[in-house]
Amino acid sequence: MKRIGGLIGVLGLVAVWWLLAAMEVAGGTIPSPWTVLHTMYTDGWDLYGPNFRITALGAFKGFVWGNALAIGLAFLIVLVPWIEPLATQLAILSYCIPLLALGPIILVVFGGRTPTVFLAAMYCFFTTMVGTVTGLRSADVASLDLVRAYGGGRWQQLYRVQAIAALPNMFAALKIAAPSAVLGAIIGEYLGGVDSGIGVALTAAQTAYNVPRTWGMALAAAALAGLGYAIVAAVARLVTPWTAQEAR
Repeated sequence: MKRIGGLIGVLGLVAVWWLLAAMEVAGGTIPSPWTVLHTMYTDGWDLYGPNFRITALGAFKGFVWGNALAIGLAFLIVLVPWIEPLATQLAILSYCIPLLALGPIILVVFGGRTPTVFLAAMYCFFTTMVGTVTGLRSADVASLDLVRAYGGGRWQQLYRVQAIAALPNMFAALKIAAPSAVLGAIIGEYLGGVDSGIGVALTAAQTAYNVPRTWGMALAAAALAGLGYAIVAAVARLVTPWTAQEAR
């Protein structure tokens, strides 16, 4: 039923899109879905393939770095509770800071594609850290006491009980982080300093006022974000099959 509901929702969005295009809303700047798909087909893989691949690579690097730091810090908070106020403040700062203002600084200092990876990592960090800390603290108290009763120390409690208990929350955060990493990578490409990627192609299409291509690139970005979400969701089902059973 969930898949059917999702399909109905997608078809509804496409129908609204088609209707807005037919009514020439916003001065006719909304092309029809068919026009966008035809433009994407005409542009072909020569345009979309390299840009899609480069943005995906930047998003993936940022996803790995941002989430690795977030998960590592979450485990450190549980092991050393007194650092939590400082770590939480840093995480909130990373979430609230205007990344469009920080990005140009990173571009000037490091250049190249560093801003793309950096912003992708920053967009992942807060959500994953909070989700992982929440999961680690959701461990069953009786299970922790059992490990302690058999002579297990703090490390045994962490990796035998708390790490497993944290997996559902952690993967829920990672599913949110995957599309966020794509967004961060595209914003990083918008800042300049690179000559390829979905963000660069979007900027070029906007500058040329090629509206169908602009929409096509936006669809490519959405597809990349959805692909990231789907991959993490598939891994989550393999690693935590009990959560899928509970959802049923």
